[in-house]
Amino acid sequence: MSTNTLVAKIWSFCDTLRDDGVTYSDYIEQITYLLFLKMADEYEKHPDFSSYNIPQEYNWQSFLDKNLKELPFHYINALNTLAESGGGMLSKIYEKAQNKIHDPFKLRKLIDLINGESWITESADIKGDIYESLLQKNAESSGAGQYFTPRAVIEAMVECLNPKPSETVADPSCGTGGFFLGVVNHLRKNTLKEADEHFLKFETFTGWEIVPETARLCLMNLFLHGIGDLKTTPEIRVEDSLKAEFNRVDIVLANPPFGKSSSDIPTIDEKQAEKEGYFLREDFWATTGNKQLAFLQHIVSMLKENGRAAVVLPDNVLFEGGAGETIRKKLLENVNLHTILRLPTGIFYAQGVKANVLFFEKAPNIKTKEIWFYDYRTNIHHTLKTKPLRVDNLKEFTESYNNKNIYERLETWNEKNIVGRWRRYSIEEILSRDKTNLDIFWLKDESLIDLDNLPDAETLIDSIIENVESALNNFKTIKENIG
Repeated sequence: MSTNTLVAKIWSFCDTLRDDGVTYSDYIEQITYLLFLKMADEYEKHPDFSSYNIPQEYNWQSFLDKNLKELPFHYINALNTLAESGGGMLSKIYEKAQNKIHDPFKLRKLIDLINGESWITESADIKGDIYESLLQKNAESSGAGQYFTPRAVIEAMVECLNPKPSETVADPSCGTGGFFLGVVNHLRKNTLKEADEHFLKFETFTGWEIVPETARLCLMNLFLHGIGDLKTTPEIRVEDSLKAEFNRVDIVLANPPFGKSSSDIPTIDEKQAEKEGYFLREDFWATTGNKQLAFLQHIVSMLKENGRAAVVLPDNVLFEGGAGETIRKKLLENVNLHTILRLPTGIFYAQGVKANVLFFEKAPNIKTKEIWFYDYRTNIHHTLKTKPLRVDNLKEFTESYNNKNIYERLETWNEKNIVGRWRRYSIEEILSRDKTNLDIFWLKDESLIDLDNLPDAETLIDSIIENVESALNNFKTIKENIG
């Protein structure tokens, strides 16, 4: 059965369960619990694999043997027992697990759906794609992934940073692991040495995810793509990375959460902290309640010397005053912020999001001397359904980026070629701008000047919605910062 057919088959059953109050996210969780047991069963039957210590009374076969009346109670007992089995994937996958499918007929059907396929005989690419496709459908349908990073953006970010097999990679807000999978796919384009493959599986990745249910999905997503095994998991920590200890890494890839920070107030000078923000860290240049500005500073701290990062951030980070201005100036002084990619609207599930990717490297005595901007927003129109962002859409950017030597680049913009999207600005030009504003654009918006060639009605309506939503988001940010 093809990947798309199997995904459609499994996903279609979710609509049946929704009548019983099972949400899309709940459904993915239940699949995760059952799929883990099915794969463990397949591995244990394989002559080359050892036991994974699944209690025999709750192994996969036990679910097949139970009658309909016994099945829900057996499932609940299994989840509780597996959560307390201790250590490794078992405890992390089943921690606080609950049964959300109370109809025994529907639970049996889901078990039969999973049992009807062989999961370890498929390649990691196929079974991983199946699970990742289910996660993406969940993001589309539930709204849980409103800032779900498009695959095309992830692939472009990874290609530009060009991770090496021995490098460590972190994501302080890893979600279901999209950036990690981008690195996996990049590294496995070429055959890895045995030692490099082992490093990739067990030592490359460190992630933080504040929502336990999402961290569980991340672990299973990575496992299905050949990262970790049923005993040893990647380092995915369920905690707020802004407040957690960390080891420095070679690469950070991230799309930090948008919005205001948590309401935890530091004990030092609480009134002032509440007024200015919530994060008082010695390694931060400025105290702020803006999550993106806090994460940007945090990511700089996470990097080793000669480390590099690519981070998705909303427009307000480029122009916001106060702490924003202070952080931008310090960023230019302390790292080489060499590239900014202006992303188009219409690529996130949340309407009206205007975002950018900041690329920078950290090294002793290094600071920004110039910034290259690639404007893939002006006169670009994408929608999630009719015109989604594709990898090829960002090909010109990745080629212009020149990851082999970022100091040897050629502008596509000049005085005569005013449509060029790739342009260099010196640090002197940047610092001369009010508040060190990095929200720079130079291309003319054709929809505003060419009345004879307006975009089609759907594109025009989408553009209006995006602009209104973007304006509302900006006003909310301003109100939060005033408050």
